[in-house]
Amino acid sequence: MEKGTILIVDDNKGVLASLELLLETEFSEIKTAGNPNQIISILNTSPIDVIILDMNFSAGINNGNEGLYWLKRIREIAPTLPVVMLTAYGDVELAVKALKNEATDFLLKPWDNQTLVHKIKEAFGNGKKNKVPSPILGHKPQMIVGQSPAMQQLMKMVIKVARTDANILITGENGTGKEMLAREIHHLSPRRKQEMVTVNMGAISESLFESELFGHERGAFTDAYESRPGKFEAASGSTLFMDEIGNLPLGMQAKLLTALQNRNITRIGSNKVIPVDIRLISATNLNIQERIESGRFREDLLYRLNTIHLELPPLRERGDDILLFIDYFIRRYANKYGRKDIFLHENALEKLRSYHWPGNIRELQHSIEKAIILCEGNVIRPKDIFVKQTWSPQLSTVVPNLEEVERQAIETAIRQNDGNLTATAEQLGISRQTLYNKIKRFKL
Repeated sequence: MEKGTILIVDDNKGVLASLELLLETEFSEIKTAGNPNQIISILNTSPIDVIILDMNFSAGINNGNEGLYWLKRIREIAPTLPVVMLTAYGDVELAVKALKNEATDFLLKPWDNQTLVHKIKEAFGNGKKNKVPSPILGHKPQMIVGQSPAMQQLMKMVIKVARTDANILITGENGTGKEMLAREIHHLSPRRKQEMVTVNMGAISESLFESELFGHERGAFTDAYESRPGKFEAASGSTLFMDEIGNLPLGMQAKLLTALQNRNITRIGSNKVIPVDIRLISATNLNIQERIESGRFREDLLYRLNTIHLELPPLRERGDDILLFIDYFIRRYANKYGRKDIFLHENALEKLRSYHWPGNIRELQHSIEKAIILCEGNVIRPKDIFVKQTWSPQLSTVVPNLEEVERQAIETAIRQNDGNLTATAEQLGISRQTLYNKIKRFKL
């Protein structure tokens, strides 16, 4: 029987020790936190099934407002997670207030052991009904899932299909985390013991396509000084992730289709047919159906790619999931740049939450990193948050053509990243090779 993981949050070490001892046989893992500031980080990195949360943390204060504040924060990112409130100063009015703020239950100190265990187990049982299950014991997610309905529904589908070898097509805007979702699927699959192999289809030139995917023998062409397996061979027994599949030219699409149909490949310079056993996951930010209708993508290839189609929602449609990403990126870059104890001013948080994030998670990540670097002291303020300024036709009587808009966008991005082309490509959501091609095309 699944026992789950419980998080106990209380500033009293004696209470933490007592509850840990009392509940150690009832749960698979018990996590404790003496400071409520640890809650969001723990929820972001560990699967928690139940929280026991004290209502008072500061000496001399017993109105329960601290606990209610943290209950609200928990509910913003985990609406269905069972939270049982605990206080030594409980009364009926405070209990009702906690329950109105969506606490699961309420317990008083000193507690009755039997009653406490019963209520916690009951909360855990009810919480399981709303939780997305993980089929792997001890599985650590490869991505931040959050609690938005769209992502919860998506992950239910992911868990179902991950166990199979069905080919999957992931679609979504730039920066929504398509590769991270592919890694999550791989790590939930029977193929997880081997590394997932990735290839950016948009960065492969037509002349190198067969060599990159199918491999070559020594002397097969100029500079082929030694034999080398391609991505298909490298991924045999594992998962092959093809990013930017929608950018693949028609000629290459035919060769890819043949390999997928036959489930074997032949290296350049060889006649030996090599069988391959891969699970294929593809991704694109393009509308494949439109490309099929315009003759730029093969419909028969699409049928091979999208046995299962998963659509990743943009960040603006994920509600308060953005709080998880903000917290994660602040901790990540504060640690990277040695900026300890960084805090986010409430006005800066509001600026982050109100922006529409056309670049999605990747754009948020870059904005947080810049804010960590540029903020004065240990507080990130609104002035430290840099977001793109949207061009508005009302501000100009001249409407530039699409190529001019694209050229200006690339120029601006290069300036913003101080000439760093890798960072520029990431910001624009294109491959480095695609960026090189556009720089050459626009003579930048």
